[in-house]
Amino acid sequence: MSNIYRLAQGHLNLLETCPPRFQKVYLEQLNTPADPGQLQRQEWGSQFHLLLQQRELGLPITSLLRENEQLEHCLTALLKAAPAIAQNPGEANREAEHCRSLTVGNYLLTVIYDLILLESDRAVIFDWKTYLKPIDADKLAKNWQTRLYLYVLAETSAYPLDSLSMTYWFVQLPRSPEQITFNYNRKLHQRTGRDLRRLLKDLDLYLSAYQNDLVDFPHRPDCQLHCPYYLRQERSGQIDLPSIEDIPEINPFV
Repeated sequence: MSNIYRLAQGHLNLLETCPPRFQKVYLEQLNTPADPGQLQRQEWGSQFHLLLQQRELGLPITSLLRENEQLEHCLTALLKAAPAIAQNPGEANREAEHCRSLTVGNYLLTVIYDLILLESDRAVIFDWKTYLKPIDADKLAKNWQTRLYLYVLAETSAYPLDSLSMTYWFVQLPRSPEQITFNYNRKLHQRTGRDLRRLLKDLDLYLSAYQNDLVDFPHRPDCQLHCPYYLRQERSGQIDLPSIEDIPEINPFV
């Protein structure tokens, strides 16, 4: 393989969960359209991210708040609950929509942090979630967004591993803002590195077989136990494709 493919956390999550579904979405470009309710929620989330970004850049946000009372309530509640976010927007040691990349083998791993604080003794990643707080924080810890975001920051900075953390803020009404914080360490970094190399090695093999011999991506050995799409596929004979809003913006294979 000579091409360099750009991957984000969404690609890794789907590849680890269901390789055949990854093939359908990214190589064959098949997906289902989003329903109106999903599109509305996605639009609200985009507006909230834009609001926080403009605030960090020192740009006017009055017009955005005037158009959406719920946005104003959520922003006010978040800033009240999170002093680190509320204080000193636009300072040199913090940046909204901060992008970093790391090359591993044939892949350019790319992350975009909603907000990052780079202090003298620590670095903190913030991510805004515009849906209600998940019940199982362990699943969020295992999600490739958490793992990749911290891994890339560790690999592209000089901070000690135990000085890195990532905080998710769940801001959707009617609940008050809630946070989940994950602290990093050497053990987590080593485990993520091993799992990442394994996953990318699998992708190398799958792509080679698919491109050279038209061999479909295989199911995981324990697919019937852990894949949420397995039973639906077995019953229907087809892979249940994701809605378009679940697909990362960039398809690296087209």
